[in-house]
Amino acid sequence: MDIKRITRADLDGDNYYAASASLEFDGHIEIDGWLGIVRVRQGVRAAGSLDIKAGSGIEAGEGIKAGSGIEAGEGIKAGGGIEAGEGIKAGSGIEAGSGIKAGWGIEAGSGIKAGWGIEAGW
Repeated sequence: MDIKRITRADLDGDNYYAASASLEFDGHIEIDGWLGIVRVRQGVRAAGSLDIKAGSGIEAGEGIKAGSGIEAGEGIKAGGGIEAGEGIKAGSGIEAGSGIKAGWGIEAGSGIKAGWGIEAGW
């Protein structure tokens, strides 16, 4: 699968993804490290994995979904649900306005919070 890399050049002055309101890619999405919290006005969707390097986190106004795993050096936050075909792992907290679902495990350095449900395959 192809990889879409997000760097500082892809963000505006408020750390929002500047190319569009949502971040969607039919492959893997990789976010460079040490960018702080990368914000997306709507949702994030990757057909493959969502890999957020150390010193960076993700915040989406809607849901976050990856066909395989989601891993963040910092936090993961979504206004809607967070869903991964494999595991979800964050260096700090994981928070979703609705549910959190992973095909494998869910792990956070601090808290895990969901508006209605948390489900992991094992």
